[in-house]
Amino acid sequence: QVQLAESGGGLVQPGGSLRLSCEASGSKFSIYGMGWYRQAPGKQRELVAGITRGGITNYADSVKGRFTISRDNAENTVYLQMNSLKPEDTAVYYCKATIVTMTVSEYWGQGTQVTVSS
Repeated sequence: QVQLAESGGGLVQPGGSLRLSCEASGSKFSIYGMGWYRQAPGKQRELVAGITRGGITNYADSVKGRFTISRDNAENTVYLQMNSLKPEDTAVYYCKATIVTMTVSEYWGQGTQVTVSS
């Protein structure tokens, strides 16, 4: 069973930075895609950024130029560097891992709270 352990959330002032980490363990297969999603109160969960094993990235328009996703394949770890944070970035951030074998399997972390407030 694949498990994802997130860390790095917290309270930060507008304009500040945070770095989220997510380590995957327990997978017998290579992890194809890893990504970060977020869910604010009363809103649907949305993609923030994703990265493939080969390093191809994609970002939500709202975070382009401020957030950077990166990945350490050897450690099965994905990072999200968040700069110039805004109050509207406040949400629970979830890590997701996608494994492709005969089927596509998706695994989620428990989530980490990010609060941007003065």
